[in-house]
Amino acid sequence: MTHTDSPAYADLLQSLLSDTLKAGADAADVRLSQNASLSVEVRNGDLESVEREESRGISLRALVGRRQASVSGSDLSPAGLRALSDRVVAMAKLAPEDKFCGIPDASEITLDHADLDLDCDDTPEAPELERRAAEMEAAALSVPGMKQVSHSGASWSTGATWLAASNGFAAHRTSGISSMAAVAIAERDGAMERDFESTSERRRARLKSPEWVGRRAAERATARLGATKVESQTAAVIFENRLSARLIGAFIGAISGPAIARGVSFLKDKMGKQVFAKGVNLIDDPLRRSGFGSRAFDGEGRHVQRTVLVDDGILTQWLLNGPAARQLGLVPNGFASMGFGDPPGVTTSNLDLQPGTRDLAGLMADAGRGLLVTDMFGPSLNPNTGDYSVGVSGFWFENGEKAYPVSEVTVAGDLPSMFLRAVPGADLEIRGATNAPSILIDGMQLAGR
Repeated sequence: MTHTDSPAYADLLQSLLSDTLKAGADAADVRLSQNASLSVEVRNGDLESVEREESRGISLRALVGRRQASVSGSDLSPAGLRALSDRVVAMAKLAPEDKFCGIPDASEITLDHADLDLDCDDTPEAPELERRAAEMEAAALSVPGMKQVSHSGASWSTGATWLAASNGFAAHRTSGISSMAAVAIAERDGAMERDFESTSERRRARLKSPEWVGRRAAERATARLGATKVESQTAAVIFENRLSARLIGAFIGAISGPAIARGVSFLKDKMGKQVFAKGVNLIDDPLRRSGFGSRAFDGEGRHVQRTVLVDDGILTQWLLNGPAARQLGLVPNGFASMGFGDPPGVTTSNLDLQPGTRDLAGLMADAGRGLLVTDMFGPSLNPNTGDYSVGVSGFWFENGEKAYPVSEVTVAGDLPSMFLRAVPGADLEIRGATNAPSILIDGMQLAGR
């Protein structure tokens, strides 16, 4: 996909904003997105599917006093855009009042938009993606104990977004990604186990090899064969680094400004207090080059910066957009998720729980015995109390060594005390926008047989 329409789209957005204000809006913002993707899947050595997609859409938000409304569409003709601006203003006039809505003042927006190298390679040819998918599948099937590969696919996507607001903010950003993923199914004595592996990067040259992805998925699946249940008990649990970020996701939800403003967070009284053990740090860095969550400005056009959300175990920030900050009587701090045509939410960018000093083997040695969790499903969380439970499978370990695979186990606890007992490992891997090393938590409740 090329982006040669950038100047024309920028002018189009400014014209649309002008028409929206003329139609009766006091303020407005708009987002135009253009996306393309290509994905290929192989099954039993043959091409299973090829999917190409291109899309373009526009979203417009209008504010009339403390009332707001949003509309979206794909018709970029002059008549279509005029209808869009007339409709959104009419809707805003009828919307219920929201005393916390609004867009930033012109003095709050940033015009310094750093180049963060978020672009991907040019569109690959479908045969190249087919080759990678076939190599993944073949590598997986070469592992003893494998029954089949239920998914072996390679994909590429790119997107461009143009943003503008009546406060003077305007920006254009592009990004893209290439990925490969395989899902392997192993079988022994009629019992089957499933696992997966994947790799994603901005640039194809940085991807793990197809052979590594396929073999890794198969080895993980075959290692789970013969899984059994464990007795219900209290034990140490280690959440593997591929899924430990889900615990951090629950923490982020609890420090979200909107949740704090509504009073529905188990951390609502913990600002400036110990929420993790001493030595634990959680850092958000929106300016990382080529990061999966990198951005030069937040979802309302405000300045962003590297932020230590948890410093030596102490909670330092709520995640605030404009509306949440107004409700709490605080100042927005660059954590708005994409608005511009819609009311903003809150989000982090590149969020990493900083690694500790012990690798996974070291964590198991420290714990002695317990459960290494390698898969999680069906988590349940009470946002007010932090009571937490999740179905898991993985490996029981004794004397610091894996003993046997286990399944159908429920792990339960309360997140406030779990975070305080959490010990990060040294095996941090950057796999997405939120990352964490393996995490050891002692004294967890296990429900088994």
